[in-house]
Amino acid sequence: VQLQASGGGLVQAGGSLSISCVVTGLSSSDYGVGWFRQAPGKEREFVASASWSGATIYYADFAKGRFTISKDNAKNTVYLQMNSLRPDDTAVYTCAKPKVYGIDLTQESSYVYWGQGTQVTVSS
Repeated sequence: VQLQASGGGLVQAGGSLSISCVVTGLSSSDYGVGWFRQAPGKEREFVASASWSGATIYYADFAKGRFTISKDNAKNTVYLQMNSLRPDDTAVYTCAKPKVYGIDLTQESSYVYWGQGTQVTVSS
């Protein structure tokens, strides 16, 4: 199972960026998916998650109203649309998948497969 995140880059504060994660070896519709981020010197933190059907979506408080997680199961791809970006959104963003159903997708410990991450830098 591999997860390949891409689409990161440098954006000015207030701007938007969409990052994506291609899943191979598992369907993006299996088990759900999550996005996490890690800023320099900080712990990795939950950003957003979607259940296997996409019907149940969770966002971290900082992401609510600004970020949108979506999936294209035909392409085995998960997206994270980020709007109104702030300098404190600067981090490496990583996608991840669990391998069972019925778990808490907001918890890092629920995930087994992790991508390599993509750098998002927001300038002030």
